[in-house]
Amino acid sequence: MRKGSVGIAEAADLYGNIQQAEEYGYVQRGLKSRHIQFIALGGTIGTGLFLGIGTAFAKAGPLSVLLGYSFTGLAVFAMMQCLGEMATWLPLPGAIPQYCARYVDPAMGFAVGWNNWYQSAITLCAEISAAAIVIGFWNDEINMAAWITIIIVLVVCLNIFAVSIYGEAEFIFASIKIITIVGLLLLALILDLGGGPSHDRLGFRYWKHPGAMKEYVGKGDTGRFLGLFSTLVNAAFSYGGVEMVAVAAGEAEDPRRNIPKAVRRVFWRILFFYVLGSLAIGVLVPSNDDRLLNGGVGAAASPWVIAIYRAGIPVLPSIINAVILTSASSSANAFLYTGSRYLFGVAQIKQAPQFLLKCSKTGVPYYCVAITASVSLLTYMSVSTGANDVFIWFQNLTTIAQLFTWCSICVAYLRFRSAMLAQGVNRDTDVVFKSKFQPYTAWFALLYFGMIIVFNGWKVFTKGNWTVSDFLTAYIGIPIYFGLYLFWRIFKRTKFVNPAEADIWSGKAALDAEVWPEHIPKNFIEKVWYWIA
Repeated sequence: MRKGSVGIAEAADLYGNIQQAEEYGYVQRGLKSRHIQFIALGGTIGTGLFLGIGTAFAKAGPLSVLLGYSFTGLAVFAMMQCLGEMATWLPLPGAIPQYCARYVDPAMGFAVGWNNWYQSAITLCAEISAAAIVIGFWNDEINMAAWITIIIVLVVCLNIFAVSIYGEAEFIFASIKIITIVGLLLLALILDLGGGPSHDRLGFRYWKHPGAMKEYVGKGDTGRFLGLFSTLVNAAFSYGGVEMVAVAAGEAEDPRRNIPKAVRRVFWRILFFYVLGSLAIGVLVPSNDDRLLNGGVGAAASPWVIAIYRAGIPVLPSIINAVILTSASSSANAFLYTGSRYLFGVAQIKQAPQFLLKCSKTGVPYYCVAITASVSLLTYMSVSTGANDVFIWFQNLTTIAQLFTWCSICVAYLRFRSAMLAQGVNRDTDVVFKSKFQPYTAWFALLYFGMIIVFNGWKVFTKGNWTVSDFLTAYIGIPIYFGLYLFWRIFKRTKFVNPAEADIWSGKAALDAEVWPEHIPKNFIEKVWYWIA
């Protein structure tokens, strides 16, 4: 069956008639296995790991950052287990709002879909803003608006043509990021053991002075606990985008094989990139370094580059700066893609104008791409306000929206699991990817993310720290989410979905009928490559 006919068959299965599928067109399964695996690998490596982690490090200290990123990483892994099972059973484009609408309540699908869209669109702005910060490392004389324009044009071009072009771009970007972070971890080990130009063995000296867990706002154990808690929001921002692999499932070749493969590796990605990364920074840079406390321009704000400066290694900071720029551009590219697919998914469940379903001949929902890209024009605010301030503002605003997305995934999974039990689906035999330790895994992640949402703005309630802007950025996401939910619930008078009647089947038949060729490695090199990609 040709790719185009596969897409039309899936669309007809979802829309209920072939006429609507042919009128609007449909996304195509143009993402190969290596695209999916590298989107999954590189999706979590963004400016949060290269730039944002420095803020948490300066406030809380090395041990607090290590613990904060580890705890949040476990919750993210638990959430991805839930999403992986749903996405393997029914891989849909922009799937998360569709799962919520089918399994929980159509009003929740509406709230999640539009919440996800604005979160992706604003994160797009945050990443473009971060790229503008980074370029200032080399040249701060050219007007920042010029760089912002170039980056916006680049990511739009990568998204407006066939999805395979987006996949190739992310494959290249992710490869650069992965090689860089592996190199940085090796460099950290060498410098820590005294292999740098000064041959100074660092050990864990910076955990003793200025301390492994710094006091933040309070004093003593209370201050150290608050320092640890403050890292959780930074960690949530850094992990943002980990769910991209499920969003891409609707355009992936052989999703029943490739999605489980990517999801199973989430734990190792988290352990290797973030847990080891935060440990590496903690042994290389003291948390009271002036450049961390006062901020720097471009890569100079990155704890990785500060470590290289301290080690006295020339040239390398510019190379890392180029990688951070690539990383920011990659993340902007990815969030334009996910935002457009969320908008497409909301239109599929008839909670957005139906013209958004219109796709090009190559399967790109171009109206969705254009509308999402138009939000990126907000990034020009950084020209007058200051790119670093805008980046921090965008980061705080999007993190809570991200947490609501993750909570919604957990709720949708709990209802999905109930629907499968009610409708006689045997998870031991009928499910390709069975998530572990359920339903406890879903409940753990849901309660953990809910705790961060409720308490993320705790600092504004302490003496001398109240500001209206901080309060709004911490909590504006809550009324936005519930306002969207109540609007659709009241407007359409929706009800919670009965598990026995939940739609876990529409769109599945066409995918089940498709047979994907199995790639058998011919030699050892191919065997290694197929394991990686």
